Amino acid sequence: MKKILCYITCYLWLINTAVAEEILRMATTTSTENSGLLSVLNPPFEQKTGVKVHVIAVGTGQALRHAENGDVDLVFVHDPEAEKRFVEFGHGIERKPVMHNDFILLGPQHDPAHAGDAASISEAMENINESKITFISRGDDSGTHQKELKLWQMAGLEPKGDWYLSVGQGMGPVLTMANEMKAYTLSDRGTYLAYSDKINLKIVFENAKELDNPYHIILVNPETHPQANVNLARKYLNYITGEEGQNIIRGFRIKDQQLFYPDVIK
Repeated sequence: MKKILCYITCYLWLINTAVAEEILRMATTTSTENSGLLSVLNPPFEQKTGVKVHVIAVGTGQALRHAENGDVDLVFVHDPEAEKRFVEFGHGIERKPVMHNDFILLGPQHDPAHAGDAASISEAMENINESKITFISRGDDSGTHQKELKLWQMAGLEPKGDWYLSVGQGMGPVLTMANEMKAYTLSDRGTYLAYSDKINLKIVFENAKELDNPYHIILVNPETHPQANVNLARKYLNYITGEEGQNIIRGFRIKDQQLFYPDVIK
């Protein structure tokens, strides 16, 4: 009898250990990581499910490439056009809105390009281009980088020259570089707020429709990538778009400022 009980106990322990060691692989943007959102969003999910969320925080383009290679189970990104192509090409399923914030144009306190005097974001970009004051571009195929390229295109401009630096870095390092060089850059609002104590840049242009920044979650298609764990991915999708996840997003603040706004449960 003791042996039977021992076997049962050991068996249950092995099951619990196996569950605890389940890993969900998520590729996401640097903004969700650098802002600190994931540090408050993921632990409740992990504690409830016993699933460990392994985060790869890179630009959206690179996150989608990880998914196209079948290296992750889901993506949490912010480049709608690239996301739609990802789904259309058969790599992703169940693309769902999660949250939004906005992009902001940052620059030195004295705003030498007078971007803050502009009547539109296109005019602000024109002012920077004409002034040739240093602009730091992420240059990493991220959602922020793609948005920046669209803004130049909308203004009918193709930035080039020594003043335009494409650095291939995430949002945090770019903010640090722009601060040190007294340069302009485009940032998501969440990462800027998370770094606001470390930098002396100011917002020179904001609150334009063209600067909207929606985030979506997409499951990797198990038919295209059989190694993707769609069941774990769907658990996370249901969590982040459910009441608990949406309330955590709504309540996440820095200096009493809300960084992201939930899109599923208002």
